[in-house]
Amino acid sequence: MAQTITQKILAKHAGLKEVEPGQLINCKVDLVLGNDITTPPAIKQFAKIGVKKVFDKEKIYLVPDHFTPAKDIKSAQQVKMMREFAAKYGIVNFFEIGCMGIEHVLLPEMGAIKAGDLVIGADSHTCTYGALGAFSSGIGSTDMAAAMATGEVWLKVPEQLKFIFRGKLQKWVEAKDLILYTIGQIGVDGARYMSMEFAGPVIQKLSVEGRLTMANMAIEAGGKNGIFEVDDKTKAYLKRTGAGKGIVYHSDKGAPYKTVYMWDVSPIEPQVSFPHLPSNTKPVSKCSSVKINQSVIGSCTNGRIEDMRVAAKILKGKKVHKDLRCIILPGTQAISLQMIKEGLTEIFINAGAVVSTPTCGPCLGGHMGILAEGERSISTTNRNFVGRMGHPKSEVYLSNVAVAAASAIAGNIVSPEAL
Repeated sequence: MAQTITQKILAKHAGLKEVEPGQLINCKVDLVLGNDITTPPAIKQFAKIGVKKVFDKEKIYLVPDHFTPAKDIKSAQQVKMMREFAAKYGIVNFFEIGCMGIEHVLLPEMGAIKAGDLVIGADSHTCTYGALGAFSSGIGSTDMAAAMATGEVWLKVPEQLKFIFRGKLQKWVEAKDLILYTIGQIGVDGARYMSMEFAGPVIQKLSVEGRLTMANMAIEAGGKNGIFEVDDKTKAYLKRTGAGKGIVYHSDKGAPYKTVYMWDVSPIEPQVSFPHLPSNTKPVSKCSSVKINQSVIGSCTNGRIEDMRVAAKILKGKKVHKDLRCIILPGTQAISLQMIKEGLTEIFINAGAVVSTPTCGPCLGGHMGILAEGERSISTTNRNFVGRMGHPKSEVYLSNVAVAAASAIAGNIVSPEAL
C-alpha cells in the first residue's frame, strides 16, 4: 500500500510494515521534550508510575523557556523542580540560563533532531521538527510522564493533507505568510488531527529556517504534525548542526491524501492575522489603519538568525516610533552571539528597540512585553487568542518579520514598501 512520509515514520517506530489513518499504534520515541510549564505536572505523574529510572537519560530534553529568567516565585519553583528531577535521574539534556534557548529553536540548532525521528513534546509547537523530515507532535504532560518512563507513546495515525505551492513570491513575502495564508484558507480546524505535508517548487526554494516556521504553525490549523520532504538543503542543515542525516523517507506516488490543496503564491501579499484567531488573515495592504503600541520580533516561530537579519535590514538607520515598544527575542544564546558579531544588536539598540535574552516571554502573556487593556501588538509569534499577550481586552496581530519591523517604525501596520 502506498504510504506518506508520516505513515512510514510511524510504521517504522511501531514495528509495522505499514499503517492506515485511524489506526491506533504504540510507538517507540527518539526524543521526549518538556518545558517549564508542562514538565512539573509530568514529574508529578512520573512519581505515581513508581519506576526508579527514566527510559534513556540522553533522550529526554528539558528546556525552561517560557518564564525564564524566572519572573516570580512560582516560575522559579517550576524550574527548581525540573533541575532537581534532571539531577535525580541523570538527565543529560537540561538547558537553563546561559545555555538555554527557546526549545523549538534550540533543539534543531544543536543537532538533536534527525530525519525520520519520532519526537514528542509537552508543548503544542513540537510540530516544528517536521521541517527536518521528522514526525513530531505535541502531547499532554501525562503522556510525557509515561514516555519518560517507557520510551513509548500511543498515537492514532492521522489522515493526510498535502499543500502544494507554485508561482513566485512577491518581495517581502516570507514562509510565515505561506502558513498564515494556508490557515486563513482552511481555518483553525481545517487540519484537525491530520498530517500537513508541504510540497511544491516554492517550498523547495525556502530555507530550512523558513520551513521550520511553517511546520511550527501546523498546530494552528489543528494539525497533528507538519512535515517536509528531506532535500539537499535539509541534509546540509543536518550535517551543519551535527545531527546526521537520519532515515530519509519520501511519500509514495498514489499515497492516500484526504485532500490536496494547490495554490499559486504569486498574488499573495504579506499576511496579517487579525484578532482573535490565526485564521483571520488579511493582506497587509488592508491593515494601515491599525495603530499599534508594541512590536514583538522573535519566538519559536521567527526567532532564528535569518529572521534577525531581515529585521535589522529594515530597522538599520531608522527609529522605532516614539509611541511604540519594539522587543527583539533571539531564539538561542548562539543566535544572540551571532547577532552581536554581525552588528545586528547594535542596529536594534540604535533604532530604539530592546533585545531580550532568549525567552518565550510575551508570546503566551508570560513576561517581557505584557499588554495593558486596549493595547495592540503586532507580533511574529504564532497565536493571537483573546488575552494571549496580556489583558483580555488587548489585541495581537500576527505577521512576518519584515512587516513587524516596518510597523515598529511606522506606528501602524504597514509593509516595508510603505516606508
